[in-house]
Amino acid sequence: MQPWARANLGRSWVFQQDNDPKHTSGHVANWFRRRRVDLLELPSQSPDLNPIEHMWEELERRLKGVRASNAIQKFAQLEAAWKSIPMTVVQTLLDSMPRRCQAVIDAKGYPTKY
Repeated sequence: MQPWARANLGRSWVFQQDNDPKHTSGHVANWFRRRRVDLLELPSQSPDLNPIEHMWEELERRLKGVRASNAIQKFAQLEAAWKSIPMTVVQTLLDSMPRRCQAVIDAKGYPTKY
């Protein structure tokens, strides 16, 4: 995501993810900090407009059955799997944002299918 964002959005983009503990762990937070990625802070019960949820699902599918013997090996596997996801998947999710926003508006902030 980072190379695409830099190429298409410049330096002023912000990465969005939810408050799931696996996404906000110290290891993940350090990874973002080392790479100087700004993260959007969200309240804990906000409507989930984030297409990253579908990216996490894709990542989980790619890592199904993959085992690591330590945290460093696991993080390397996660990073490799993440980099293997085609940009067309990312673009499709980004293109879905107007529909996601409209669904939240229609649902008056209540849960949606997204």
